[in-house]
Amino acid sequence: MSELSPSQQLDPEEVFATELVNAGLITPSDLERVNQMRQSQPEPVSWPSLLVRLGLVAERDMADALAAYLHIPLLSPAELAADCDPDPGLSQRFMRENQLLPLQVTDDGLLLAMADPFNLFLINAVAMARDLRVQPRVAVGSEIVQVLDQQYGEGQSQMGDILADVNPGEEAEESVEELMDMASGAPVIRLVNLIIQRAVEARASDIHIEPFENQLKVRYRVDGVLHDEEAPPVQLSPAVISRLKIMARMNIAERRLPQDGRIELRVQGKELDIRVSTVPTLYGESVVLRLLNRDSISFDFASLGFTETCRQQLDRLLTIPNGMILVTGPTGSGKTTTLYTALHQLNTPVRKLITVEDPVEYQLAGINQIQVKSSIGLSFASALRSIVRQDPDVIMVGEMRDLETAKICVQSALTGHLVLSTLHTNDAATSVTRLLEMGVEDYLLTSTLHAVLAQRLVRRLCPHCRQSYAPLPELIRELGLPAETSPRLWHADGCEQCDGSGFRGRLVIHELLPVDDDIRRLILDHADSGRIHKAARSAGMQTMYEDGCLKAMQGLTNVEEVLRVTQEGS
Repeated sequence: MSELSPSQQLDPEEVFATELVNAGLITPSDLERVNQMRQSQPEPVSWPSLLVRLGLVAERDMADALAAYLHIPLLSPAELAADCDPDPGLSQRFMRENQLLPLQVTDDGLLLAMADPFNLFLINAVAMARDLRVQPRVAVGSEIVQVLDQQYGEGQSQMGDILADVNPGEEAEESVEELMDMASGAPVIRLVNLIIQRAVEARASDIHIEPFENQLKVRYRVDGVLHDEEAPPVQLSPAVISRLKIMARMNIAERRLPQDGRIELRVQGKELDIRVSTVPTLYGESVVLRLLNRDSISFDFASLGFTETCRQQLDRLLTIPNGMILVTGPTGSGKTTTLYTALHQLNTPVRKLITVEDPVEYQLAGINQIQVKSSIGLSFASALRSIVRQDPDVIMVGEMRDLETAKICVQSALTGHLVLSTLHTNDAATSVTRLLEMGVEDYLLTSTLHAVLAQRLVRRLCPHCRQSYAPLPELIRELGLPAETSPRLWHADGCEQCDGSGFRGRLVIHELLPVDDDIRRLILDHADSGRIHKAARSAGMQTMYEDGCLKAMQGLTNVEEVLRVTQEGS
């Protein structure tokens, strides 16, 4: 008999875990830590189950890796629903707890969808219960549970399982000690983790937890739109909110004043920075969690949706060693991400970059980031006065909120620094007049301001289900589309990839107003925003509406989205 090679002598699960390291799904330190945990367990625990349970690998990534490693099919929710056995012969609880689903019987035996096909105990148990040979198939665990709920209708949701272990008690004013006990209990911890986990799976940017008189509402903002989600009973509001405040290192005894905090968490294999904000309302504290996924953020102008022409203009502007570049738009229009992308491009060893933000959203390596703290007197203006003495090359100011901050930014731009900042205005031209109205001197503004970028975010059409169509001539005229090119527009009806919404992700529509000599003369004349906009258009500026229509014709979004976020065409 030939001697086995070292790889053949290894446990297949250990080989698989090593493959996960090679694929970059986990780190060697993760592997060592989980191996120590496995050895400390009284009963054997499989690698896939433990890695997913600890949040080191996302369920979807684990299912893909298992299917590829074991060379067995990965089943979609539609395939699970179509092939599930109407009489599984197993209890609902057993199937839900172990995330498995018996499928059709073939000549080779019973097909069994499993989240963990390495679990031989489960395979043998199902084989004995059904008296059939079992052929494992891979599926995402949460999708198996979802299909179980849909097909059999007797089991309760995952949140329902957790709530079965909770005794909400009477609705009353709990003491701090009682809140600590409830918030530290395993069911409430699992409940909060489930709310966050579902938000990550739904690609949500925000979680809104809002207590009302007779219900607790949980809503996720996905691609800029809020959706209601399954929520715990209203009696658990204090415990759920207290748990979040404990995680964010807030004062759970203070329920009368707004508070801000931060949570660093690893969920579904993703590193999350969660910004937490609480405000007191009539029936308790409303909590908003902003999910900042370190892995998914892309600091690249092209992937954000900027056109080639705009990217070239921005690249040229960012090479200017001094002056001021502004990004404008309403809250939630992606201004900070655009500034971070510019900083990422400027972040080289020969430059020193300093930011002043409220709050610091993403932590960027190699950049000095300052968090504004008004409670101790560290405002934008006071921080700016200090950092100018730090000899920076580039300064990023989170927002020009007042005249003092604006004047220091202008002075910094005059003294050899490149200043990047944001304003809240509707379009690029209005930003110029806003600064004049704030009290910035016109001659200083013409000397420092290089460009204003205005932007909005629109939902990106799902590439899997989008379809083109020829618009009616009346619509072409109403939208102002170039009729001579026979334009085509796009729509999407929804599919599994986009959860039936027809959209997946967002992109930027923008207008870039370079400040040339004509614009400078208008600034010195204190011209209104209409004249400045008209001059910029004459010089070739493409408006946000035009950029949006162009992207609608390219199939990146639809005209309804463009009309929703722009004033033109309404």
